[in-house]
Amino acid sequence: LHTTVKFLRKTGTEQRWLERHLKDPFVKASKQQHYRCRSAFKLLEIDDKFRVLRPGLSVLDCGAAPGAWSQVAVERVNALGTDPAVPTGFVLGVDLLRISPLEGAVFLSQTDIADPSTLRAIQSQLPLGKADVILSDMAPNATGIKELDHQKLIRLCLGLLDISQSILKPKGAMLCKFWDGSEARVLQSRLKEQFQDVRTIKPQASRKDSAESYYLARLYRGK
Repeated sequence: LHTTVKFLRKTGTEQRWLERHLKDPFVKASKQQHYRCRSAFKLLEIDDKFRVLRPGLSVLDCGAAPGAWSQVAVERVNALGTDPAVPTGFVLGVDLLRISPLEGAVFLSQTDIADPSTLRAIQSQLPLGKADVILSDMAPNATGIKELDHQKLIRLCLGLLDISQSILKPKGAMLCKFWDGSEARVLQSRLKEQFQDVRTIKPQASRKDSAESYYLARLYRGK
């Protein structure tokens, strides 16, 4: 009884989060459409507008857990070969956390994208060692200190941008999440150096009170 009573006595913040979560139309839709979490709709919205994912492309999904973005990528690049009329693509997901298996995707679970050995593992899995698209919904463990969390995420994105020089095909694309803050322009400038087209996107599925946005960088200038 005591345990039950204690469980029911959520803090005001926890209670508000739970109520919002249960009412969230994207949470409901993700369950109805069998996506692993609501974030799938952020990628679906971006891809519907910009056509980042196309049949036959090779995709690297960074920060892939629980696998919702990989689900979308598998569908959009025809990784299962479901449509024999179009090319078959490939999806590789990487995350520090464990990712449950997903038909049509290869996962490197419990793997640190920042570890030098990870780059070799990624190259060994990707067809010809290269990706057409790099997706990143990565986020650091939040400290609750807004500016510090922002800086940590920007550093993750900058590290991924460094890795992209070894694995992204010419004219390839990179989509990465960032939290707004003082160093967002640093990441944007670096992206503009390496891509011909860089734009900022705030999907409808991103909560309005969230500092989250995405940079979509296309037409990679690399060799």
